[in-house]
Amino acid sequence: MTMSPQVPDNDRPPPVRSALDVCTWKEIAHLLANFPLAVVGFIYTVLMIGIGVGLAVTVVGLPLLAAGLQGSRLLGRAERGRARSLLGLRIDEPSAMAPVRREEGFFSWLWSSLRDPVGWRAVLYSFIRLPWGVLTFVVVFVSLFVLWPVLPYTARFLSNADRGMVRGLLSPSDELERRV
Repeated sequence: MTMSPQVPDNDRPPPVRSALDVCTWKEIAHLLANFPLAVVGFIYTVLMIGIGVGLAVTVVGLPLLAAGLQGSRLLGRAERGRARSLLGLRIDEPSAMAPVRREEGFFSWLWSSLRDPVGWRAVLYSFIRLPWGVLTFVVVFVSLFVLWPVLPYTARFLSNADRGMVRGLLSPSDELERRV
């Protein structure tokens, strides 16, 4: 008889709690903050990609894109911190970029920055977050005033989807990266 592997407790979504629970209100605050933070992240990402790719034919385009990806990494770090504090999500930081030695030069830094999978996943997360932020803001805001009896269930469902997005796009990509 074979047994299925146990799912670690930190990967299992938390149960639904009452509406007066502190964790539920933290989830509601997280979901309401999704919209303004998603707008900021989306504008940054669109400008960074647009300017970097648009100026790629010149000397400054690719370095601006590489620097923008470093900024996307910082936005991803901020989102992981927000998910830790408001959603109680235990998530590891992805590995830092490999340091480029001075003798390797500028082009080595440029190439490693443009190939950074963590930065590109943070860019994708910023694109996905805008429509998701609008949806969560509207649903939770309406639920606060109209559908308040089902607010804890709605908040838990939307927060679990948000947890999945953070785990999928902002966590380390594989077991080897976690160990490093």
